[in-house]
Amino acid sequence: MAEDPQDKAKLVEEIIEVIAKEGMIDRTKVTPDATIESLGLKSVDIVMILTALEEKFNVYIPMDGALQDAKNVEGLIDAIAEYVSKEREKQ
Repeated sequence: MAEDPQDKAKLVEEIIEVIAKEGMIDRTKVTPDATIESLGLKSVDIVMILTALEEKFNVYIPMDGALQDAKNVEGLIDAIAEYVSKEREKQ
């Protein structure tokens, strides 16, 4: 089942909001091409962001594979969105 582009855009926006809030980053700086380093995110920040996303979307997001390989916000969002989408398909 293909995901509605509008749903994907909403999901991306929700993920960005959580990244900005939990990472205590100005929302305007959380752009797809921003790197994890340029945002000043440390591993503890990533864990806090993932925990908040897991609670928000009621999914488990493992810290491996695509998530671990993510070098920028776009990679992070793609990895998280994939886990959320898979979980939604199960429901």
